[in-house]
Amino acid sequence: MKIGIGYSNNPNSFESGKRVAQTAIKNAGVDSPDFYMAFCHSSLNAKDFYRGVKEIAGRIPVIGGSAIGIITNDNLSYRDCPAGALALQAENISIQIQSAEDIDKDLYAAGKKLGRSFSPSVDSQILFLLYDSIFQAPTPESPPIMNASPQLLAGLEECMKQDVPILGAGLLGDYDFGSTVQFCGNRVDSQQALGLMMSGDFAVYHAVMHGCTPIDGEYLTITKKEGPFIYEINGMPASELIDEVYGGTEWRKQVPVSSLTIGVNKGEKFADFTEENYVNRLITGVLPDGKGICMFESDLDEGMEIQMMLRDGIRMIESVEINTRKIFDQVDADNKTPCFGIYIDCGGRASLISHTITEEAAGVQQMFNMRDIPLFGFYSGVEIAPFRGRSRGLDWTGVLIVFAQK
Repeated sequence: MKIGIGYSNNPNSFESGKRVAQTAIKNAGVDSPDFYMAFCHSSLNAKDFYRGVKEIAGRIPVIGGSAIGIITNDNLSYRDCPAGALALQAENISIQIQSAEDIDKDLYAAGKKLGRSFSPSVDSQILFLLYDSIFQAPTPESPPIMNASPQLLAGLEECMKQDVPILGAGLLGDYDFGSTVQFCGNRVDSQQALGLMMSGDFAVYHAVMHGCTPIDGEYLTITKKEGPFIYEINGMPASELIDEVYGGTEWRKQVPVSSLTIGVNKGEKFADFTEENYVNRLITGVLPDGKGICMFESDLDEGMEIQMMLRDGIRMIESVEINTRKIFDQVDADNKTPCFGIYIDCGGRASLISHTITEEAAGVQQMFNMRDIPLFGFYSGVEIAPFRGRSRGLDWTGVLIVFAQK
């Protein structure tokens, strides 16, 4: 694999696109990569940025779109106008790029359509999925409403012709939850589910970084909900119960809520806390009536037992160090050489939102730089990775993917 990465913080959208693409192919040492992966912050005009990338890419497909920020070996930025691109050329590796439209109309149907579009291959190693996170941008009367990953993944997995790990992200362009844009190979669009299937002589390793702990050991029960809206927990208005558990109303001012999440324990109920057993769900805000809450995902159902989770900056940074090291140890144990990494990082984990002294993604940077391995990443709305037997949309996590060869 030949990998090149480009970065820019140029406010001129077209020039930014040209620069990241030019730098990527220069660093890859190739003239014609197999594909580009490119992302830009919403402060840039995504269509003009894409035109800039295509000025260099020509007919080579470009996938990507909106991102809160960019992570590379040398840069980590979600301020001003960050943008980045990765160029990849590889022998004995095949790629398929497909997309399905109108996910805001029927996520399950879009997932099925995308799954059916891929040709089966016995050596498929990864399906990299990118989808539009935003169903409805926020208004003065309502917090943002998101496209929910569970329905999309259910449709996709039902119609996939082969068992392939699904990793990827729900795209988000800024902390204001504005509309997103997607690069779908050779066009710009929105409300798409885009898949990159890679097959061939390589291996994929992945790890999920966590960083939340329960406020206490108490389990609570959702007693009234509809779609992404939770109206009652333990028979009380959801917001009022959270006020009691959290010890105040400060969290209500946060959109999205950055101080706490809702956690679901997928392990043994009363076993010692293990962060790897938890799926955490982001609260996007309080409903206009001041009683209900809106969730980033809609997969929390009535009767489900949940726990209120606090964001833990120290645990978050420790998780990055431990899990990144585990991946490299496993690659070494398998007698393979890591070629490059992709880090999909929840926008809420940035120090600006999580209020940590250091950026947790800097720990990933440091370990990749110690080994002189190319790293490309971006800040997302949702992270997707296999978790306890199936691929899931995750919140408040980092998903690290390492590609390796013999």
